[in-house]
Amino acid sequence: MTAYDVIVLAGGAAKRLGGADKPGVRVGGRALLDRVLAACDGAARTVVVGDRRATSRPVVWTREVPQGGGPLAALDAGLRLTSADHVLVLSADLPFLGPGTVDALLAAASQPAREGALCTDPDGRDQPLVAAYRAEPLRRELALIATEHGNLAGLPLRLLTAELDLVRVDAGPDAAFDCDTWDDIAAARARIREHGAVLDEWITSVKNELGIDLDVDTGVLLDLARDAAHGVARPAAPLTTFLVGYAAARASAGAGPDEAAAAVAEASRKATALALRWEAEAAEAAEAAKSAESAGQGGDAAGGPAGGAKPDTGREGTGTP
Repeated sequence: MTAYDVIVLAGGAAKRLGGADKPGVRVGGRALLDRVLAACDGAARTVVVGDRRATSRPVVWTREVPQGGGPLAALDAGLRLTSADHVLVLSADLPFLGPGTVDALLAAASQPAREGALCTDPDGRDQPLVAAYRAEPLRRELALIATEHGNLAGLPLRLLTAELDLVRVDAGPDAAFDCDTWDDIAAARARIREHGAVLDEWITSVKNELGIDLDVDTGVLLDLARDAAHGVARPAAPLTTFLVGYAAARASAGAGPDEAAAAVAEASRKATALALRWEAEAAEAAEAAKSAESAGQGGDAAGGPAGGAKPDTGREGTGTP
């Protein structure tokens, strides 16, 4: 994989949000800035241009000069603190940016003779703050623009991208979705709760909150929970998955993420097999009870006991009414 540094632009006045602290606005329980940082945790160095705040992982902080000087000034300030040959440049308001998009941008930017790659949105518009650049031409063009205009404050990003040989990457409708307004925030919050996304979003948020770097097969755990609930009792589902996690943690103490994921899979396999055995035994017991009930109620066509007459319903032992 291409080695890279990342610059996240987290300043700006957020005027369309009424001056709110946009990087700190939460979507799915996580700050927008933390969601962006999670997508690029493979960076050698992460520089955030903006005011200091608590973040989900360590970063280097800086500010543009002058403060509020715009994206080119912020990019220049961040670039001064990087050393990798490739630099990922992101805004701090991308709730759906994922590692797949980061990898695609870096791969495209690594093509021979190219100077970078940027995402395009569904309408075909360039997104220069969802991009990967070669650091040397980025520094060159910023210096030329500063020389031509006297400084970088207040200048638009298109002055930079127009001078670079860039690959366009169509990363789908979500990767370049940014949150400029409260309507955008509401749309993002609603989207992560859609049926096809809510589980993955929740699991990712939980792992982020707990500081767990573990890629497990959630399908295996869901199957286990279903089997435990169906074959044993409904409360068995959460208790069993908890015990699986505990067992996996003990089995993989001191090991890496791959070993831990394997331990979860193995513990899940054992617990699933046990739940299925319980279910099979319950089915056998139910079938045996059903057979016993049928035998006790009789088996001939008239409804009496097999091979005998219908018992007298009169007084015991007399056979008379």
